[in-house]
Amino acid sequence: MRTNARQGPEIWVRGPVPDTRAEPGGWEDGPERPAGRSVTPRRFSWLATHGGAGTTTLAVVYGGHDCGRAWPEPGAPTSVLLVARTHAAGLDAVTRALEVFRGGEAPAGLDLDAVVLVADAPGRLPRRLAQRVKPIEAVIDVYRVPWMEAWRVGDLSGAPPRESEPLARLTGAGRTRAENP
Repeated sequence: MRTNARQGPEIWVRGPVPDTRAEPGGWEDGPERPAGRSVTPRRFSWLATHGGAGTTTLAVVYGGHDCGRAWPEPGAPTSVLLVARTHAAGLDAVTRALEVFRGGEAPAGLDLDAVVLVADAPGRLPRRLAQRVKPIEAVIDVYRVPWMEAWRVGDLSGAPPRESEPLARLTGAGRTRAENP
């Protein structure tokens, strides 16, 4: 038994995955890409951990399936992004939802990919709330979406916010602000 290994529930242990893209003949070399395989963005189901989390807005802006607070139905993408606001109740709700997945209580066949935290107010997250995000980040990838005043009044046009570019890359959401000044 290794004593220097990080311990945790098996569901969160991720083994090493070789990155063959940078190797000779890897996908970054373009012409060597396996024939017949196209790279398309993975589709996701946005699953709200509480009311008002923002799944409808996120599905419009980033694409994917809006589940609201219900489990994805048959035919919906099985890759799940849990969504919560960054207020105390939202962080409690996403923590409970993570426990459902960790405990094996989620419907079979669903793949929990990440947590998406949507700002509940403009400005920086208060320290007490930021400290509550750290344990979540320790067990799963967390993507953040900043406060968007335009979204609050229903304007979902334009590219996703620059601060959420990692989420836009994950979901394959249209052009980023860097491409659309």
